[in-house]
Amino acid sequence: MDILFQIDWKSVFVPSVGILEIILRGTLIYLALFILLRVLRREAGSLGITDVLVIVLIADAAQNGMAGEYKSVTEGLVLVVTICFWDYLLDWLGHEIPAIQRLIHPAPLLLIKDGRMLRRNMRQEMITQEELISLIRQQGVESADEVKECYLESDGGLSVIKKESADSSSQSPKKKERL
Repeated sequence: MDILFQIDWKSVFVPSVGILEIILRGTLIYLALFILLRVLRREAGSLGITDVLVIVLIADAAQNGMAGEYKSVTEGLVLVVTICFWDYLLDWLGHEIPAIQRLIHPAPLLLIKDGRMLRRNMRQEMITQEELISLIRQQGVESADEVKECYLESDGGLSVIKKESADSSSQSPKKKERL
């Protein structure tokens, strides 16, 4: 029964690995994963099951590289704070420096121009014709013929600018909807 109440306070709070090593490991893994995911991933629409699976598997695979063999709560908290720091810093730098903004958040990618699907851009983001039609239908557009421009935004959302019809020319000149 005594084992239930025995706590090794030293192993809970005293790091067994140097704090700077944990910060360095967290920094290297975070930046490497950021670059990898920035280059490889930009999905249209919402987060899919494969995206969640990839993130979970990456987190599990990167854990040992980041943490080494740490055992204390302090080491775990230092690692979490390091990762949160880099996430915040990159967002802040992207807000303050336009060149970094373009690196972190890609420019909108034109997918439909004057009712014509731009296959090269769709291929670049691995979006099929069926997926794109499904996404524009969710915004009340029946076919690509009704679309003046359709963009894949940096956050994965879809922006659709409908063509002006003859009857709506007296109304607002452009209608831009966001998924």
